[in-house]
Amino acid sequence: MYLRPNTLKEACDLLAERPAQILSGGTDIYPALVDRPSPEAVLDISGIDGLRGVEQGGREIRIGARTTWSELARADLPPAFDALRAAAREVGSVQIQNVATIAGNLCHASPAADGVPPLLILDAQIELASRTGLRRLPLSDFVLGNRRTARRPDEILSAVIVPRASAGGCSAFVKLGSRRYLVISIAMVAVRLAADGGSRIREAAVAVGSCSAAAQRLGALERDLVGRSWHEDLASLVTGRHLAPLSPIDDVRGSAAYRLEAARELIGRALDLCRPERAHAA
Repeated sequence: MYLRPNTLKEACDLLAERPAQILSGGTDIYPALVDRPSPEAVLDISGIDGLRGVEQGGREIRIGARTTWSELARADLPPAFDALRAAAREVGSVQIQNVATIAGNLCHASPAADGVPPLLILDAQIELASRTGLRRLPLSDFVLGNRRTARRPDEILSAVIVPRASAGGCSAFVKLGSRRYLVISIAMVAVRLAADGGSRIREAAVAVGSCSAAAQRLGALERDLVGRSWHEDLASLVTGRHLAPLSPIDDVRGSAAYRLEAARELIGRALDLCRPERAHAA
């Protein structure tokens, strides 16, 4: 059964009546059909215009669920979103970026989902719509693990919300793979740093992906970075204690030990990219 609603309300009503696989860009669904049976029902939300685009309000920035990675890469957003824009250019090929959506990336919930670490450092919230209304929850509570989310069967991810309070400073995204493009990452890091008006770090956010079942914020490292001078060797501050929340695995792309060492190196590079002189030059 193929369903193609024109409004979010119609989509929620249909989903309340029967379970269905939600389709937007289709870059995850179609490849999966090679070795899996087709879903009994498909709910195609690609015709709902209200779910696409970026709206910048006074208190929050709203990214519609159907916004593509190409659109995000070109979006006029504050420097705190530079990590997200950089990640947008790493999602598959240009052809994939033109159709793949931010909601699909989050709902697929791969440990290597490029969009998760840059959104975690922005304290992003997920808006879920259903026949009974809207609810929000932090992205860290939405992605539960490998291919697992907190979305109920009757819900549609309608938007990603970033509070203005978390959109300060500058950010960077660094990814390691076996080649430059079209690769599942071995490790990836997003960092956001905000200054106190002088030479000290007022706010720090660090997230690591591909090193645990779901991307993780490194709270201990963030706390140790606050109050540090921009002129310090920030990379030298990263220790094994800071990486403790991570739980990498051994697989064909790299060993757990290699992933941890890669994460430490990538954090250092991202911290360096966030220095004011580097960020302004970029």
